[in-house]
Amino acid sequence: MWTHEDSIETSAAPARIWKFFAEVAQWKNWNAGIEVIEIHGPFAAGTTFTMKPPEQEAFISTLVEVRENEGFIDETVVEGVRVLVNHSLVRLPSGGTRITYGTRITGPGAEAFGPMVTSDFPEVLAALKALAERAE
Repeated sequence: MWTHEDSIETSAAPARIWKFFAEVAQWKNWNAGIEVIEIHGPFAAGTTFTMKPPEQEAFISTLVEVRENEGFIDETVVEGVRVLVNHSLVRLPSGGTRITYGTRITGPGAEAFGPMVTSDFPEVLAALKALAERAE
């Protein structure tokens, strides 16, 4: 098993960040690791989405837990490797939000696969923060 966590704080309220999470088709606007993305239903537990990173094959992920204004967990299984990413939102006393991406990977090669999956998370979080604060 391999675990990793990245966080950032923003002045934007959790409900503001949630709007960006819930608009899956727009994730590519703040995540450079997405070339194409398509959700296959509502932003709710059990719904799948297809994501294609640049110069890679597309894969399917499932929303396994969705908690409005609190976060969501998605699961991706590729060649026996299971990747769970918990995207959590915690309201700060200031009214802003701590956004955390917590990743747990299990299966063959999890330790080698993990850094590839999470290497861009700091940049993704910084871009989401910038977008949310610009839009306030």
